[in-house]
Amino acid sequence: MSNLEYHVLLAMADGPRYGYAVKEAIEVESGGTLTPRAGSLYRVLARLVTWGLVEGTSPPEAAEPHPGLARRYYGLTAQGRRSLAAEAHRLKGAAALAEERLRMAEGRS
Repeated sequence: MSNLEYHVLLAMADGPRYGYAVKEAIEVESGGTLTPRAGSLYRVLARLVTWGLVEGTSPPEAAEPHPGLARRYYGLTAQGRRSLAAEAHRLKGAAALAEERLRMAEGRS
């Protein structure tokens, strides 16, 4: 899973979002290191929909109407939630391995 795919799924972990809200969440959650352009973001969303990880959904009841075109909301499927959890677990293991190797390297210095 790419870094952007992971962050798109992560952005929807607490509920459905429309495209621009996904982009904003990614920028905030990545500390500004990821700033997806619209074309890239929507290609990733389309791929995640094709894979069955994300689906088009209704807006939350509290969502305000948009004065322009109707917003398309996306949410995680059950499979998407499992994939996000699996990737988070993988990243946690990778980080632990890196920390262990760095400690070992520091001990040799």
